[in-house]
Formats: sequence, C-alpha cells, structure tokens
Amino acid sequence: MKTKMPICRKKSGKGKAGTFASFWMGGFESACQVNTKGVRIDMQAATQHDVMAREDYEMMKGQGIRVVRDGAVWPSVERARGVYDWSRFVGMVRAAEAAGVQVIWNLLHYGWPEDIDILSGEFVERFVKFCGAAARIVKEESSRASVYVPVNEISFLAWAMGTKGIIQPVMLGRAMEIKKQLVRASIGAMEAIWEVDGRARFMHVDPIIHVMPPQGRLDMAEQAAGQRRAQFDGWDMLCGRMCPELGGAMKYLDMVGVNYYHSNQFEAPDVRLRWEDEPRDERFVPLWVLLEEVYGRYGRSLVIAETSHFGVGRGKWIREIGQQVIEARRRGVPLEGVCLYPIIDRPDWEDMEQWHNSGLWDLKWVGGRWERVLCGEYAEALRESQRELAAIGCS
Repeated sequence: MKTKMPICRKKSGKGKAGTFASFWMGGFESACQVNTKGVRIDMQAATQHDVMAREDYEMMKGQGIRVVRDGAVWPSVERARGVYDWSRFVGMVRAAEAAGVQVIWNLLHYGWPEDIDILSGEFVERFVKFCGAAARIVKEESSRASVYVPVNEISFLAWAMGTKGIIQPVMLGRAMEIKKQLVRASIGAMEAIWEVDGRARFMHVDPIIHVMPPQGRLDMAEQAAGQRRAQFDGWDMLCGRMCPELGGAMKYLDMVGVNYYHSNQFEAPDVRLRWEDEPRDERFVPLWVLLEEVYGRYGRSLVIAETSHFGVGRGKWIREIGQQVIEARRRGVPLEGVCLYPIIDRPDWEDMEQWHNSGLWDLKWVGGRWERVLCGEYAEALRESQRELAAIGCS
C-alpha cells in the first residue's frame, strides 16, 4: 500500500499549524567559543553579519529563503554578571522584522561568559535569566511567535569539550556531566521563555551520524555502536527517556533538528567514509534512512538544521540532499525544512585567516568590508532542488 505523503508547512509532527515561513532556510554561523588556542571567536563579527544583518536577510529572500537560523551571542551580551548589552541583538531582531524573515534563535552556540564554570549551579541560573531576557526582547520587537534553540548541539558540545578537547574549557572524561548540565540549562531556559511567550516553539539540534567498525574488526563493533548511541543522549535526556532525574519530558522535545555533513558517516573511532567516492562505500547509509530512524524514535517533526559542502562539491551535495528529502517525505517523515549552513562563508575556528568556501555566498574583502559573492554553481543546484521539492508541496 502506498504511503500518502504529508504536505509541508500544513501540519507538524505534533498536529500543530506549520511552523516555518519557507521550507528552505539559511543559517548564519554564531559560534562564540574559546578555541584550542585560547582565543575567543565571534563568527557574527568575523563575517560582519552583526552589522550587515538587514542586507544579509534581504539577499536571502532573492533565493527563495525566508527563514534563518541566527544567534544571540551570550558572551557579547552579558559583559558582567547580570549586566546586559543588547544593542547587537536588538539590531538583528529589528533587521529581521524589517526584512520580513522568520528567525530561529540560537541562545547558546558553544560560548558563555568567561567568569562562569559550566558545571556550576550559577551557569544554569544565569543562562535561564539571559534566555528570559532575550525572549522579552523578541516578543517586544517581533510580530510573530519565535522558535528557539536553547543550547545548540548538546551532545556534540559535550563530546567536543569532554572527549575530543577541541572547545575550551577542555574537560576530558566529563562528557556525560556536561550533557546533563546542558540539559538542565535547556529545560530551565524553555520554562523561562514560556513565561514570557507561551507561543514559543523549540528546536533541539545535534548531528546525526552513522558509525561502523573498520572492515575486518568485529572486535570494535561495540565501540562503534556506543559512539552511534551517544548521538541520541541529549534528545533522550530532554524527553525524559534517559536520566529522568533531570526533569525531562516529551513537552520539552518539541522539534528535532539534525545536522548532516559529508563527515557524518565514519569508521570507529574517526575515519571518515568518503562521500565523494564513486562508487561509494557499500556501508554508506542513505540520509533518508537516518531521518526515518530519528522520526521513528521520537515521533517529532524534523528539520535538517545544518547541511552544506564546500568548494566545487556544493552543487552536487545539495542536489543529493534534495533527493534524500524527497524520499524521506515519500516515506512519511514530517520534515519541515532544510537549512543551508552556513549560508555565507565563514573562517575556520582555529585559523581565522582560513575560509571554508562553504556558503551559498562566498566572502570577498572589498573596500573594508566583506562583500557577499553568490556561488553560481551552488545557486543553480539549489534552484533545481527548490523546483523539485516545490512540486511535492515543500516551498
């Protein structure tokens, strides 16, 4: 029996009215962590998006994109305990309102004020207050109900700090403690935002991965399975399935955002399966299968919250993503959107002079500012995918 495909932007996985103004979204990098060199980064400032937000939002509409992911950069707002400078954030909220684009706001993108110990009670307390204050600004300045990502990539951030040591403070061996703390902070933030705006929606974002043992190494099968299981920890804690003492419940797991790049399938512990190879490794799993698994696990509507490639592979990548989305929709997965991330190019976390060429727009330094230069190959491939998805109701 053929499955009837749901129509995008009519119903979410919870039966609510469609959430987003367009199926296609664009994400502006808002990471603000301290890197391994001890340097605080600020991607909004590095790309000049902080001062060019209105122009950036307007140019996206020309490509059929009316939803953006952006961020309130906590360290740039709370300069001292309880002392806020909202000037940048207010400017961006007003720019979005003037441009008529909908924003999904990240509230913690790897960074927090340097005087806070992430594992302390103070961390949760101050984050909750910051989120409530941000929500009040959005409610006052915006005409529409907002969507928030309280903590971007709970499981990834815990792994980056507690296992890999690529984000400071490095806390090796403490990834599970970090995950639990970030879940506490997320739950507190959602409650604070609901007190301000009961219409608020939430998306919880983490990478989806597929991990397998190296060929001929069945002894590493459990290690690979453990790495793969860990991707679900943040979501499982939020919905109360794991560590129920944290207070998780299904009401907190509103929408699930999944991030997917060419490096998301690998042999344990960290040898990437080469997406670009032809023929592709037979162990490579189609994206629609991973999406179907996440939906089956949680029963929530999904968004591909980050996806892109770099260089000359950008067009091929987005065409494949489009085909995978069509197949997922055909199989009944309530996928509500795809976010090109980053939508404008950005420098490397560790070397701000190295640019990735991963955006729909590359950046070129002209006359003291970063000029946005549309990548023609990527734009044409995107238009093809937009036409194909529009044909099944996703526009």
